[in-house]
Amino acid sequence: MHPSLKLQHFLVAGFLFLCCQSSPQIISLEEVARSEKLWTGVAVSKTGRIFVNYPRWSPETALSVAEVISPDSTVPYPDEQWNDWEPSFNPEEHFICVQSVYVDRENYLWILDPANPLLQGVVSGGAKLLKIDLSTDQVIQKIIFDEQTAPPASYLNDIRVDTKQQYGYITDSGEGAIVVVNLATSEATRRLMTHPSTKAEDITLTIEGQQLNIKVHSDGLALDPQGDFLYYQALSGRSLYRINTEALRDLSLSEDALGQKVEFVTRSGASDAIEFDPRGNLYLTSLEFNAIRRYTPQGNLEVVIQDPQLKWPDSFAITKEGIVYVTTSQLHLGNSRTEPYKIFRLVPD
Repeated sequence: MHPSLKLQHFLVAGFLFLCCQSSPQIISLEEVARSEKLWTGVAVSKTGRIFVNYPRWSPETALSVAEVISPDSTVPYPDEQWNDWEPSFNPEEHFICVQSVYVDRENYLWILDPANPLLQGVVSGGAKLLKIDLSTDQVIQKIIFDEQTAPPASYLNDIRVDTKQQYGYITDSGEGAIVVVNLATSEATRRLMTHPSTKAEDITLTIEGQQLNIKVHSDGLALDPQGDFLYYQALSGRSLYRINTEALRDLSLSEDALGQKVEFVTRSGASDAIEFDPRGNLYLTSLEFNAIRRYTPQGNLEVVIQDPQLKWPDSFAITKEGIVYVTTSQLHLGNSRTEPYKIFRLVPD
């Protein structure tokens, strides 16, 4: 897109999509890895190790978490035993349906397993959060979520960790809620369970000509660099919200009182993932435009890159240097997919 084009207007599903094109200048997409297996999440360590996960949405899914060792090769992570699962196995000791991976500021890898294989219901005792020490590749913490935290119809979707406060925040895209996890005590609490901000909007997504009437609730989430606010939105929605994290952690606040703390941020468009870079820019995948955008600290919504290769840009990992990694999951194509799933890297201005 020519840099002199300051503003574009797209009329999608009855609302005006604004793309401010004036400032970003970026290097084009660089392909890092590809796979014939569907992946969603990506995480990058401080030393450049890349981890991915494969949700068990198909009976053929045999691998849940892997480390990328070459552009077209991965190995099970942390080992084959964790990745081996059958219904008769102990659900606490094996990956069942991993949805996301995340590396925190202290370089620990977190693996979120909603344990909802084939989207047919949560396996009792299987929903869990693991912490892995990347210096030893060993699991050093395991938090098992009970049915109150992960109800049968839930789908724990994404995880962010505040290493200073020792709390984790998780979206539930199955029923719509934010799960707050005290990492010191392993106690977890569902919050904003009835608030509109965690629920899908009544919209139809149009992605590469495919119209999708899906109801996916709170999905992408991100902690600002200071850890003061949690930003989140429904995948089936075009509204971005935030809430003060201190309020989320305050269990004395009722649901009604907590709901009053929710702030509408902007009409952001349909996104599957959001994440902050070190400078306070909030990056958002743009499903309906094969694009990546960012919401700046000044309140501007900018298009960073729009490229037909970004077929359902799914999940982000952003390094401390500001390098952006993004997966493509092509979920709108179903069985008509013809290209591999990919991980791209880009370096914004």
